[in-house]
Amino acid sequence: MTSITPLLESTQSGDHAVRTNAESQLASAKTRDVGGYAEALSEELVAADATALSRRVAGIELKNLFTSKDDHELSRRRAVWLGLDRDRRERIKERAWRCLSDETKEIRSVAAQVVAKIAGAEVPARAWPELVASLQRGVASGGVAKQASLETLGYVCEEVDSDCFSQDDVNGVLTAVVSSMGSSEPDVNVRLAATENFERDQERDFIMQCVCEATTCAEVRVRVAAFEVLVGIAENYYDYMANYIEAVYGLTVKAAKEDTEEVGLQAIEFWSTICEEEIGRLDAIECGETDVQMFSFIEKAVGALVPMLLEQLTKQEEDQDEDENAWNMAMAGGSCLSLIAQLVRDPVVDHVMGYIQANISSSEWRNREASTFAFGAIMEGPDPARLAPLASEALPFLVQALRDSSTHVRDTTAWTIGRVFEFVHSNEHPMVNSQTFSQVLQAMMESLKDVPHVAGKVCWSIQNLVSAISQDDAGRQALVPYFQGIIQQLLIASERADAEVMLKMECYEAMNEILRSSTIENHPTVGQLIPHVLQKLGATFTDQPQSADMQEKQADQQALLCGTLQVLIQVLSSSTDEIKAQTLLPHADNLMQAFLAVFNCRSSTVHEEAILAVGALAYAVGEHFDKYMTAFVPTIKRGLENHEEHQVCAVTVGVVGDICRALDAKIEPYCEGIVSLLLHNLGSEKLHRSVKPPILSCFGDLALATGPSFERYLPHVVSMLHGATQLSMSTNPDDEDMIDYNNDLRNGIFEAYAGILQGFKADTSKLAAVQEHVPFVLQFIESVSMDANRDEIVTRSMVGVLGDIAATISGVGPVFAQRPFYKDFLRRCASDQDDKLRETAQWAMSAITQALQR
Repeated sequence: MTSITPLLESTQSGDHAVRTNAESQLASAKTRDVGGYAEALSEELVAADATALSRRVAGIELKNLFTSKDDHELSRRRAVWLGLDRDRRERIKERAWRCLSDETKEIRSVAAQVVAKIAGAEVPARAWPELVASLQRGVASGGVAKQASLETLGYVCEEVDSDCFSQDDVNGVLTAVVSSMGSSEPDVNVRLAATENFERDQERDFIMQCVCEATTCAEVRVRVAAFEVLVGIAENYYDYMANYIEAVYGLTVKAAKEDTEEVGLQAIEFWSTICEEEIGRLDAIECGETDVQMFSFIEKAVGALVPMLLEQLTKQEEDQDEDENAWNMAMAGGSCLSLIAQLVRDPVVDHVMGYIQANISSSEWRNREASTFAFGAIMEGPDPARLAPLASEALPFLVQALRDSSTHVRDTTAWTIGRVFEFVHSNEHPMVNSQTFSQVLQAMMESLKDVPHVAGKVCWSIQNLVSAISQDDAGRQALVPYFQGIIQQLLIASERADAEVMLKMECYEAMNEILRSSTIENHPTVGQLIPHVLQKLGATFTDQPQSADMQEKQADQQALLCGTLQVLIQVLSSSTDEIKAQTLLPHADNLMQAFLAVFNCRSSTVHEEAILAVGALAYAVGEHFDKYMTAFVPTIKRGLENHEEHQVCAVTVGVVGDICRALDAKIEPYCEGIVSLLLHNLGSEKLHRSVKPPILSCFGDLALATGPSFERYLPHVVSMLHGATQLSMSTNPDDEDMIDYNNDLRNGIFEAYAGILQGFKADTSKLAAVQEHVPFVLQFIESVSMDANRDEIVTRSMVGVLGDIAATISGVGPVFAQRPFYKDFLRRCASDQDDKLRETAQWAMSAITQALQR
C-alpha cells in the first residue's frame, strides 16, 4: 500500500467533507508536481497489495491527467505530458502496460484507457513508435492479454488520428481486429483507417466479407465493432467502396431500424462519414482539382436515406435536452441529415418539407421536436434563395413555439431560430423587418427566463440574430434602441440563481456579440459595463476553491470575464477620443490591477484570456502603458518561458508585439530580457514549432519600435533569420502537412526583415549585419516566388521586403542586377486584383529602379 492509497479511497467516500478534503489534497499534489503525481498514481495502479478500489481510482485519475472535452485544454495537457522527463514517462508507461495482464478485469480496462490517453499525446509526436507492434503481440498472446490489447487498440484508435499512424501500423491494427472478428469476446472499440491491403482486390474482398458478416453476428459487441470498422474504411478508402456500397446500405438501414442503439449509432455514423468525405471531395472539385474521384453515393441514395434518418428523429431520450453531450439515434440522425443538406443542397429540401408539414403541429411532442430539428438541420447547404420563403413563413410559428409545453421542443426551436439567422438571413433575403424584429427579439428576451438549457440556446440565437442584422451600418443603427435592454436581460440571465457556468458563458458570449455590433451612440453604455464586470471578476478572488471541480469552475468564470473586458476595451478603443477619455481611460489602472491579480492564478486558460485583454489595453492607452511595464514584465517572462502550454507562450509573443506598437521607443529598457527569451525560445526543441514564426515577426516589431538602438541584437537576430530561411528552403514542397507551416515561417521571416529595415531608416549605416545577407535574402525571395503553394500574405510581405531592401540599404543595385527574377514577379503583382498588392509592387519596382541607378 502506498501513501496515496487513503486519499484515493476517500474520494469515493459517502461523507462529503471527507471526499472534498481528499479531492483538494490530490488537486494540490497535482498542481505542485504533475510529474510526481502521475508517477505516484502509476505506482498505485500497479501495486498488487493495494485495494481494487484505490487502484481503479488511481487509473481513472491518471487517465484524466490527459483528458479534456476542450480541444485547447487537451492540447495543453498532452504538451505537459511530453514535457516530463523521458525516464519518468517510460516508468509510468511500463506500469500501465503491466496492468494489461492483471488478473482483475476492471484494472485491465482502466489500464487500457491510460495507455490510450498516453498514446494520444505520444503517437502524434512520434514518441511511441513501437506501440502498435507491442499491442499486436498482446493480441497474439491470447488469454486476458489478448482481450486487453484489443480493448486498448480500440481506445488508441479513438484517441489518435489515423494520419498519425504509419502504413505498417494501420495494417497491423486491421489485421489484429479482422483476425479477431469471429471471436466470441472481441472487446474492441475500433475506428480503423484502411490499409494497403485494400489496394489488392482479393484481400479487399476478404476483409469486406469478414466485416459485413460480422455486422450480423449474434454478439452485440461484434456488430458494433464491425460497423466501426466500416466507418474507418469509409473514411480512409472511399475510392474502393463502389462495389460494396449497395450491400452496406442494406446492412446499415436494417441496423438503424431494428438493432440496438449501440449498433444503430455506428450504422448512421457510416453515412455521416461518407457525407463528410464527399463534402471534402466536392470542395476540392469546386476549387478546380481534376484528379478527385467522386461517386456521389449520397446524392444517388438521398431518396432512401432521408426517410430512414427522419424516422430516427423521434427516438429522443426524455432528458436529452438537459445533457449537452447527449448522443442517441435522434441526435445522430439529425446530424447526418445536416451533412446531407450541406452536400446535396437544394434537392434535400423537398425530401424533408413533407415530413415537417405533417408533424410540426402534432399533439405528440416527439413529432413536433423531430420536425423542428429537421427544419433546423437543412438550413445550411441549400441556396438561401430556396430556403428564404420557407424560413420567412416558418419564423412566426417558431417564435410561437418558444412557448411550447415541451422543453424539448422549446430547446430545439431556439436552436433552429439561431440557424435561420446564421445561414438564411441576409440583406437580399431578410428574415425580419423593422416591425417583426422587435417581436422576435421580445420573444427571445422572454425565453431567457426559461430553464437554463433552453435559455442557453436562446443566447446563441440572440447572438446569431444580432450578428446577422449588424452586417452593415443600417443594421447596426437599427439595433441602437434595443442595445441597453438586450444587455440588461443577458446580465440578469447570467446572474440567475440556477445559472451554472455554461449558461453564464452563453450569456456573456451573446453579450460580446452585441458589444461588437454597438455604434458610437451606445458607447457610453458600454463604458458603464466596465466597473460591473470588474466587480464580478474581483468577486472570484474572495473564495478559495475547495476542490478541483470548484477550481476549474472559478478559472472558467475568470476567463469568461477577462474575455468580456477585452471586448469592452476593444470597442471603446475604436470610439472617439472624447468618449474613450470618459469611459475607458479612467478605468485603466483598475483593469490592469485586475489582470495582474488573474496572472497569479495557475490556469493557462485564464492566463491566455487575461494577457489578450492586456494587449487590447496597451493598444488603447498607447505610450501611457509604460507605467504598468515594471509590474507586467514578470508576467511576460513567465509566458515566454511557458513551453509546455505553448498557446500561452504564443499569445504572450503576440502581446509583446502589441506593446511595441503602443510604447514605440519606450519599450527599449525592457528589450534585453525579452530578446534573450525570444532567442532562447527559437532554439528550444521543447517549444511547439507553431510559436516560432510569430517570434520572428516579434523581432520585427521590436526593431521597428526601438530603431537603431536595436543594433546590438542584430547579429543574433539575423543569424536566427538566416537559419529559419534555410529551414524554409529545405522543406519538401510536396509535404502537405508542412505547406501552411512553411508559409507561416516565411511570413515571420519577411515581417522580421521589414521591421528591421523600416526601423533603421533613421541610421542605415548600422545595417551592416543585414547588408551582407542581402544576396541570400534575394535568393530566398526568388525561390518563394516560384512556389505555387505560397499564400497571399507571404506574397504581400515579400514584395514589401524587396522594396525595403532597395529603398533602405545602399549599394544593393548590383545584387538586384544579378537576380532579375524580380521584374516578372513584380510585374505580375502590379497587375493583381488586390489594390494594396498592386500599389506595393509598383512602389517596390520604383525603389529597385532607383537602386540600380545609384
